[in-house]
Amino acid sequence: MAKATADRNDSKEANEQTIKDSKEAQAALQQALAVLKDYYARSAEATALTQQTPALDAPETFDKPYTGMMPEGGNVIDFVEVIHADFTRLESDASASESTEQEQFEKFMFESKQDMALKENESQHKDDSKVSKESALHSTQEELKATQEQLSTAIAYYEKLKPTCVDSGVSYEERVKRRKDEIESLQQALKILQGEDIP
Repeated sequence: MAKATADRNDSKEANEQTIKDSKEAQAALQQALAVLKDYYARSAEATALTQQTPALDAPETFDKPYTGMMPEGGNVIDFVEVIHADFTRLESDASASESTEQEQFEKFMFESKQDMALKENESQHKDDSKVSKESALHSTQEELKATQEQLSTAIAYYEKLKPTCVDSGVSYEERVKRRKDEIESLQQALKILQGEDIP
């Protein structure tokens, strides 16, 4: 947007200079046309170059007074009028160009401001989302830390109980025999509690 603004200012300055120069040139050419037309109007009445009635030996071309080249075209006045028309067209083209460039610039700036507002809004949403996700991450990390501490405590307690639960010095057959004896002992205790006779 800054580059477009700088370019627009440069272009506007160039167009305004062209329009100013064209107007000044048109004014100068108007003055020149007025002077030339006045000069040629007076030259038609001038008698300085007027030929007298031709003598017998004079060429036929000098039978009337010289009035310049006004009616025939292709003279200085026509040339100056063409230049004047060119400057008029240049001014018109520069004005149209300035108008078009200004419209395009304003449209570009409007669209750029809209785009910038959308991107700022999107950036704000992303910042909010980032903050929310960072908060969720921090909360999850705290939960993980607490769970890890609980797991470590449970593993330590398991390691403490392991030797009493698993007797590594006793064979499988010995454990089966002890269990069987314990079951029989418990069945006898049950009978005693139920009031049955013990054999």
